[in-house]
Amino acid sequence: MRPEQYPPQEPFSELGARYHAEVIRRGAGVDGTEFRYGDDPYQSLTVFRPQKATGPVLLFVHGGGWTNGYKEWMSFMAPAMSAAGIVFVSAGYRLAPKAVFPTGLMDAAAAVAWVYRAVSSHGGDPERLFVGGHSAGGHYTALLAVRRDWQTAIRLPRDVIRGCLPVSGVYDFTEGSGLSARPRFLGPAGNGSERPASPLHNIQDKPPPFLIAHGSKDFPHLMRQAEEMERALAEAGGNVTRVVLEGCDHLSASYACGDAQGAWAPAAVKFMQEF
Repeated sequence: MRPEQYPPQEPFSELGARYHAEVIRRGAGVDGTEFRYGDDPYQSLTVFRPQKATGPVLLFVHGGGWTNGYKEWMSFMAPAMSAAGIVFVSAGYRLAPKAVFPTGLMDAAAAVAWVYRAVSSHGGDPERLFVGGHSAGGHYTALLAVRRDWQTAIRLPRDVIRGCLPVSGVYDFTEGSGLSARPRFLGPAGNGSERPASPLHNIQDKPPPFLIAHGSKDFPHLMRQAEEMERALAEAGGNVTRVVLEGCDHLSASYACGDAQGAWAPAAVKFMQEF
């Protein structure tokens, strides 16, 4: 789909408009096969199959402050992953303020279920399913990766997620998180959703391996949260690596994910090959 074919979403901020224009430009001409995992147009995903798949699958979820975004934003990442034989899947989800927590999270879980059941027909190995995302997408996928209470209800193995690769993710919404405002996807103030939505406070059992990334010039509170998440995962017995993308801010950390010769893509490929 093209962005203009979706139902309307919240107006872009100046930062969001700049990001939208850039990732659409970078992804122009990168084509995959689109599928629906739900009835809403935002409940859709695109599969990019490499010429020679080697097994790993990366399901990646876009950012946008939980109120904006399209799965098409992440198309620019596909060539770098395809070159390494990785099946790349970009997934959308329903957005706030219409959809509040845990709707978007459950959409991401439904996308995981779809990929797990269908990806073998696209050259991927469902037992080597990795998830990741940028910003809000990094939040959703990190939360899915650390929790063990959603898989059974949708008939998935508890270890369905082989590893997680969040980029500039958000890991904490509780008091002291550093967020300047309460994100609208959390729903009405006072509903108590801050802690259940925080990956930092929902690590259940030993977590899967994590490759956490952020820019060296990223939002300060997100850099601090990444360090806290790294410590928490390690304390829970997890294998965790944190990559600092030098010179990158919140937006260019995302752009760096499409650079096959840059700091993120080779580290991500190695991570998925090792696990």
